[in-house]
Amino acid sequence: MPRRPRLATGGLAYHVLNRRVGRLALFEKPADYLAFENILKEAHDRTDVRIAAYCLMPNHWHLLLWPRSDGELSEVMRWITVTHTQRWHAHHHSSGSGPVYQGRFKSFPVQTDEHFITVASRLNVTRYEQSWSTEAKSGDGRVYSNLSKMERRVLTF
Repeated sequence: MPRRPRLATGGLAYHVLNRRVGRLALFEKPADYLAFENILKEAHDRTDVRIAAYCLMPNHWHLLLWPRSDGELSEVMRWITVTHTQRWHAHHHSSGSGPVYQGRFKSFPVQTDEHFITVASRLNVTRYEQSWSTEAKSGDGRVYSNLSKMERRVLTF
C-alpha cells in the first residue's frame, strides 16, 4: 500500500528533521558534515526552497525550510534523503546493507514569526553547542567547529 501524500503548503516555513536508524552515527568526521552541506546547496540550486537554518548533529539533523509552492517540501526532502543515502552508502561501501534513516522525515509547520525566530535561533545555538562539544571530544588537536563558516557559504547562495 503506498504512503499517503504529505500535505505541505507552500509559503509556510517547516521545521524538518530526520534521524539515523538505530540512533547510530550519521556524521562521524568533518567531511561527513561537509558532504551533507553540499547536498543542501545542491538542493537549493535545484529548487526554489529557502533554507533558513539548519543544524547537523552526530546522529540526526534539523532544517528550517521555507518552500515556495505546494508539494515542494516533499520533493526537496525526497531528493535530499535519497541523495544523501546513496552517497553515504557509496562512501561507506555499504550498499544493500539496509536503510540509513529510521524513516520518513518529520516536519512541523512554523505558524508565527515568533515561532520562526525561536526555531532558527535554537538551531543556531544547538549547532554552536554541538561544535564545541565535538571539538572537546575529538582529542586529536583538530578543530571541528567551523560549521558557522560553512553555513554562510550554504545559506547565502
